[in-house]
Amino acid sequence: MNVRRIRTLVRLELIQRMRSVAWYVLLGVFTLLLIGVTALSFLAWSGSGDRGAGVYSTVVLVTLLLTLLVSPTLSGNSINGDRDAATLAPVQVTLATTGEILVGRFLAAWATGLAFAVVAVPFLVIATLAGGVNPVTVLVSLLILVIEIGVVAAIGTALSGILARPLFSVATTYLVVAALVIGTPIAVALVSFSVRSEVVSSYRVVVDYTDTGVTCSDDWETTTYEIPRPDTVWWLLAANPFVVLADAIPLQYDRNGWPPDLFGALKLAVRSIQQPPELERTYDECAPAVGDEQTSGRDIVEGTVPSWFVGLGVQVVLAGALMAWAYRRTRTPARALPRGTRIA
Repeated sequence: MNVRRIRTLVRLELIQRMRSVAWYVLLGVFTLLLIGVTALSFLAWSGSGDRGAGVYSTVVLVTLLLTLLVSPTLSGNSINGDRDAATLAPVQVTLATTGEILVGRFLAAWATGLAFAVVAVPFLVIATLAGGVNPVTVLVSLLILVIEIGVVAAIGTALSGILARPLFSVATTYLVVAALVIGTPIAVALVSFSVRSEVVSSYRVVVDYTDTGVTCSDDWETTTYEIPRPDTVWWLLAANPFVVLADAIPLQYDRNGWPPDLFGALKLAVRSIQQPPELERTYDECAPAVGDEQTSGRDIVEGTVPSWFVGLGVQVVLAGALMAWAYRRTRTPARALPRGTRIA
């Protein structure tokens, strides 16, 4: 790998992208969306004591969502698009190797995706100045955001080298991203309802109230019913980009032990389904009332296991495997190419 050649390839790719009017239109639309999201977030979190933390988490999550929607278009045709335009072959006959071409296209797509994250920086600064944002939250969230953009850029670049047609590679990149973002919660829901457990519920009621006390029934009623078991398949959510982002951020808690922002709410929701349900439940109206200790969000998080590093590892392995496949499909001389593929 020659750093100078890779830098030249990245610069040429970025210059070509920046000449497109559509690039600036996308940035403008992205900025307008963030303006609206930030304004609405300040209104939505106006009653919260940690308004800044709530607004910051909202802007970061929306930024991740928008970049996931844009990145496949920017990276999904980086190689086969040049092949169709007859601009890939002239690069392949230079001193640049196949690996350098792939890395150069990947870094250019990553930098293009990061441009959208840079647009969000002023809005993140505004949210931070509103107060209540932990510096560690800022550091970790931005780091994970940058990595997630890079993962999607790698997947799109690899698929553009694997598939011959730009339209198919862009569509396939969207399908992979959709599988990670939407497919994982759908899979958890479907599998958890398929793997159900039986709950036995026993209860006894008061049959009569008197001045001296109550008369209780001697018979216990027992009912059985089935409930889904998401705790057996929660790990399917580990590779979800939003779960990786939320789970990696250290939680802040309010005075009652609950998270004050969307990062914590998402993290708490994922951690909650790790807990197995009670399969034997008892309700006795005749028993003296005992004050139950309420489980806080802090208790739930501390009693469960993190999964963000596993999910991030799965994403990196997936992107790396696709890049290796793209290398084999792009290297020259090629033994076989898809029918109708343009070489020069």
